[in-house]
Amino acid sequence: MAHVKSGGATRQHSQRSGKRLGVKKFGGEEIKTGQIIVRQRGAGVHAGVNTGKGRDFTVYATAPGNVKYRKLNGVKYVDVVTK
Repeated sequence: MAHVKSGGATRQHSQRSGKRLGVKKFGGEEIKTGQIIVRQRGAGVHAGVNTGKGRDFTVYATAPGNVKYRKLNGVKYVDVVTK
């Protein structure tokens, strides 16, 4: 009978590097203009005050200050509070 060895986790998936998504600046951290706050697929975190959203849903700072996360009606927002 023909037999093929059982594939482990490394044999089942294509070998490609991760995309380095996630939160880059957490709440309370200082940030400069243009720095990335969150890299994501889809709008999990929405752009708030003094932040912008790129075409790949990246949230970035439009002014220097401190990062602050908040929730409004079940929607997550990230703001930059200026000094």
